[in-house]
Amino acid sequence: METSSSRGRSGSAGLKRRRGPGGGGGGSGSTAQALNDDTLRSVFSRLDDHFDLARCSTVCNSWNRVIDTAHLMRDLYYKRNPQARSSGSNTSIKSYFKELALDEHASSFSRGPAEVYQWIGHPNQATICRMKSGSILTGVGDKTLRLWSAESCKYMNEYIVPSSKMLVNFDFDENKIVGLTSSQLCIWRRSEPRSIFQSRGASFNRGLCMSYADPEVIIGCEDGRAFVYDMYSRSCSSIYRLHSSPLICLTITDDQLIAAGSTFGNVAIADQTSGQKLGVLKSAFAPTAIRCLSFSTSGHLIFAGSSAGYAHCWDLRTLRPLWEKRVSPNVIYSAHHLPGDTGTLAVGGIDGVLRLICQRTGETIRSFIVNADRPAASSSHQQVEKKSVRQVAPNARLDNIPTRLRPQITCLAVGMKKIVTTHGENYIRVWKFRPKSS
Repeated sequence: METSSSRGRSGSAGLKRRRGPGGGGGGSGSTAQALNDDTLRSVFSRLDDHFDLARCSTVCNSWNRVIDTAHLMRDLYYKRNPQARSSGSNTSIKSYFKELALDEHASSFSRGPAEVYQWIGHPNQATICRMKSGSILTGVGDKTLRLWSAESCKYMNEYIVPSSKMLVNFDFDENKIVGLTSSQLCIWRRSEPRSIFQSRGASFNRGLCMSYADPEVIIGCEDGRAFVYDMYSRSCSSIYRLHSSPLICLTITDDQLIAAGSTFGNVAIADQTSGQKLGVLKSAFAPTAIRCLSFSTSGHLIFAGSSAGYAHCWDLRTLRPLWEKRVSPNVIYSAHHLPGDTGTLAVGGIDGVLRLICQRTGETIRSFIVNADRPAASSSHQQVEKKSVRQVAPNARLDNIPTRLRPQITCLAVGMKKIVTTHGENYIRVWKFRPKSS
């Protein structure tokens, strides 16, 4: 996908060519850029698929302007939903496009083909990844965080950890990056590689995990306590004891609840404001350490992965389990899903198999490995390799698949029709899924 700057150059070039004799910039005038606005509008109005129209709008500024000013997206929506025209509300149009995008995402994950793009991303290793709004952030294992484009896999920026300590966790949004060492928070502006803030003092020690929801960071520690850190006042505002064992993973829900997983195999639920413990989510297969958590904004559900290979789902309204399935013979290190998606949950762990499971039942929908070795040691982060993907049969014996084809998945993050994975080594993989051709 082209950047906004490249679209601008394409659009300008197209306008200049149309001004030339015969509308072709000294050429034959046979290129698409040589067509005038009326002709383009006529061509685009014949498209009957929103995704085709959206792809055309990203080609250059002039095409985007024609599609936007002619209200072609809106007209196509009304053509497919004539009953919505009478309401005149843009809300229904936005909801329709969101639902359309989520349907294509779900279809791509459940039935579509996939390929993997891999590259050397760090000098030593990367164990954690995050993906948001078309950007990927990777790190932990050396003193550098690196930002990449999720679409092109191109390097965008890097952020240096200023202290002598290593990061143990991090997260980011469109403006800032928040990193956690065992005893300190570091915050960077997205646009600057140097740290702009480091917490001071001994407000917490041996931090193991964090969850970030601006303006607060919740830090889980080895002693079972959670520290609520306010980034605006730059101080610790609250301390809550959630477990008597180490907090391995944390997440914050939209209802301002803290969910904290422990080595004892249960998840504590507490009010973020008061710290009052509201309940404990228990597994029928305890003791098994809860290694990761993922919160569903659509269904008030908490998903978890455990050290015994179980995937878990609890209903936050009843604090009861909906299902618990052993989807892997080994540890599940990471579980995540696209916000708004109520169909699939991606999980990965020590056996190196990427699994897509049903959020409603816990049944495995599809399982994948990369049908190739890791990138060559001589590769640089400028060299991206495209590799094929092999689907793993439900009854396949994993010990018959070479471990070089299924390196452990230490972390994963899900975006629109994409999953990024890290493997505890120096390379990064982006799995891209496409809708199945009809």
